[in-house]
Amino acid sequence: MAKPKKDKRFIIKESYGGFSLGTYVLVDKKTGVNYLYANGGYSGGLTLLVDAQGKPIVTPVVEEE
Repeated sequence: MAKPKKDKRFIIKESYGGFSLGTYVLVDKKTGVNYLYANGGYSGGLTLLVDAQGKPIVTPVVEEE
């Protein structure tokens, strides 16, 4: 079995709610693209966050040392 990577690709930029019912804004550390993840009980969903023109919201990526 492969070991999981220690470096995580996504960071949580914002979070609302708790563990079983919550909403999170995730940022891809490689591309800067923002996603919205919402979960409630046994279900959840993930979607791309876009601006008013329909373009993906991108957070500038800062290189880690």
